[in-house]
Amino acid sequence: MPQPGGGPPAGAEGRHLRARYRRIMRFATRAFVQAWWFELVLPRVGLAGLAERGRARRLQRLARRFHGLAVDLGGLMIKVGQFLSSRLDVLPPEITKELEGLQDEVAAEPFDRIRAQTEAELGIPLDVAFVAFDPVPIAAASLGQAHRAQLSPGIAADVGFTDVVVKVQRPGIEEVVGVDLAALRRVGRWLARVRLVSSRVDAPALVEEFAATSLAEIDYLHEAGNAERFAADFADDPRVAAPVVVWDRTSLRVLTLSDVTAIKITDVTALAAAGIDPAAVAQELARATFQQIFVAGFFHADPHPGNIFVTPGESGTGGDWHLTFVDFGMMGEISDALRAGLREFILAVVARDGRALVTSLERLGVLLPGADTDELERVMSASFDRFGGMGVAELHDLDPRELEAFARQFGDTIRSLPFQLPENFLLLIRTISLISGVTSALNRDFNMWDAVDPFARAVLSRSGFDVRELGQRALGYATTLGRLPRRLDELATRIDRGQLAVRAPGVERRLASLERMLARLISAIVFAAMLFTGVLLVRADEVLGWFLMVAAVVPLGHVLLTFRRL
Repeated sequence: MPQPGGGPPAGAEGRHLRARYRRIMRFATRAFVQAWWFELVLPRVGLAGLAERGRARRLQRLARRFHGLAVDLGGLMIKVGQFLSSRLDVLPPEITKELEGLQDEVAAEPFDRIRAQTEAELGIPLDVAFVAFDPVPIAAASLGQAHRAQLSPGIAADVGFTDVVVKVQRPGIEEVVGVDLAALRRVGRWLARVRLVSSRVDAPALVEEFAATSLAEIDYLHEAGNAERFAADFADDPRVAAPVVVWDRTSLRVLTLSDVTAIKITDVTALAAAGIDPAAVAQELARATFQQIFVAGFFHADPHPGNIFVTPGESGTGGDWHLTFVDFGMMGEISDALRAGLREFILAVVARDGRALVTSLERLGVLLPGADTDELERVMSASFDRFGGMGVAELHDLDPRELEAFARQFGDTIRSLPFQLPENFLLLIRTISLISGVTSALNRDFNMWDAVDPFARAVLSRSGFDVRELGQRALGYATTLGRLPRRLDELATRIDRGQLAVRAPGVERRLASLERMLARLISAIVFAAMLFTGVLLVRADEVLGWFLMVAAVVPLGHVLLTFRRL
């Protein structure tokens, strides 16, 4: 069994880790055998209908068993369940729905072990490192737990505060993470050998994405750096703050931060008691989120209500307050490549260019290598033919039942195609979804798109986007049309010579199926892309602007329905 550092520790701890590994692999083996029997064997002997009828209940039972396994084992397996619950692009809703409620809450580690871990990391006794240290944690998770403490007078004078929160990694968690990742990598290699899976999902790549995120979460120096980078991004913003890192009491496994505990952002009653308008909080939260995404390109990827406080000001007037973000272990980044890919995607949508749209998806890393791009291009082109000429009123007049069916089938569609959304893409969607939920809890009438407008305009301005570029694209298409007679002549020549390949009827049936579901696919991808420019072009060109506005709002509704219904 592969282990970090050359193998598991000797003695009881080593036996525990080996037993953990075997338990994970037993679960995976059982799931593989079940899938092999129902998805491969039964359909080949004419019992596909039997396998199909029980699929939903079977997948739900599998997800419930994994849920129980994750809660029992703790460690990284809870994170695995949370990661899988977000993979709507590759997993069926029966699994993601069962796992979405998996909470990272476990029993607290005994204090003597926490004391030993802290002293070993800081190199000094606990009562020297801190004048007070509460043995009862304020939060306990699978990878670490947090305690309130007070700094010594000397350090407190240097940093300007006394009260801190100390985040301590669970002793031995690195070995547990190593064992869990070894098991997951082995499962990923198994999946890579199954053609039915490998043609749609790059399982080893998914495992490595998860591994990178998990290893970053147990590196508290990395989290401290994230906190400082976030604080620097908002250094001139009086409405947004982050805890201060106490570097003299921080190491790889111990993170000490200023205690910024205040009013939980969704505690409307407490906000009202402090004279703070919840609607104003919603507005500032949306602004701060889009500031992270559009301006900084570095965003908090886990902005649930427990990670955001509203801190009243010293004046007590109700208007002097700020948002304080905590827990920077999970952050997302908008790379130049991602920004450029999204821009190319939008240009392709506006120009209704199926080939350019497929190319932009490849650039974004959404299409897996070996994807049948010719077939996908035909599907995209068909979508433009169907929806491209519809006006705003026509789209708004769509039957709500059709819209609901459109959303409910989205998950099945995206998983039937060779798509796999990159990690930062998913983090972006997850962040917007969480922020949308929080702002709605604060103000039911809040309009997220009003908040995104100025940031979207700024991004396209910086990227050099201009409506005139569409004219240049149109010139390119005119050139292509000019070459069309010669290409048709070449095509006729190939037919005469017998050089034209003809697809099998099975492929045509697959294409017909894809065409029936093409609208769902477009809605999902357009939602994330239109986040950057959905309400912009109406000021530069009313026709194109309304096209993009609709292409942003309608898919957003589809995606939100998907999250609620799946």
